[in-house]
Amino acid sequence: MLFDIFTVLPEVLFPYLQASILQRAHEAGLVEYQIHNIRDWATDKHHTTDDEPYGGGGGMVMKVEPIFAAVEDVLGKPPACPVILMTPQGRVFNQQIARELAEQPRIAFLAGRYEGLDERVRRHLVTDEISIGDYVLTGGELPALVLIDAITRLLPGALGDAEAPMKDSHAESLLEYPHYTRPANFRGWEVPEILRSGNHALVERWRREQSLLRTRERRPDLFEKAELTKKDREFLAKIEANQQEAESE
Repeated sequence: MLFDIFTVLPEVLFPYLQASILQRAHEAGLVEYQIHNIRDWATDKHHTTDDEPYGGGGGMVMKVEPIFAAVEDVLGKPPACPVILMTPQGRVFNQQIARELAEQPRIAFLAGRYEGLDERVRRHLVTDEISIGDYVLTGGELPALVLIDAITRLLPGALGDAEAPMKDSHAESLLEYPHYTRPANFRGWEVPEILRSGNHALVERWRREQSLLRTRERRPDLFEKAELTKKDREFLAKIEANQQEAESE
């Protein structure tokens, strides 16, 4: 998969892309990252990419010309792949969107800065708008990295465990179960005995139940789209009954 990132601050992207899973995925030939400095397509001697907004107001607005020039020069006219604008006004990113995007051979991200960008870019160039949450950041570089990380993890061969992406939180619309490692006892806090039993069937059952419990306690709204088995529902019903009994005593 090829990721193109259009930004005015390319230096903030390299450290994350050159570490851990993203670096290994690149070295394995699974992904390629192309970072494009929008300033390179500005035509004035100062490589200006922003200007004052029409109508007044605070802040600066990213100019339309260098953005169009950069994207069309790299991706063609019209662009040959999805062009995603990272913006708090976009649809909220989730695991399902990550899976959909992981099917694409190439994706371009446009990282905005300043007060925003010229509306003509939004209307006539980008093909999708995505947000990573209901808050505002200084620029779109961090959100772009979030999407690249989430998408790359889903590519076959990116992780050591082929089934790892399906075990992550939100992969099945459930939160992930607790994890433990050595030592078995730390300050009197012990690893659950069942995880040390060697009984893989019991371990898998415990993990599933812990995932259900954690989701019930922290994100019960996720159950609306989770695919629960009959055993899952029976377990949750039992927990609910026990809680009601305890509250009535």
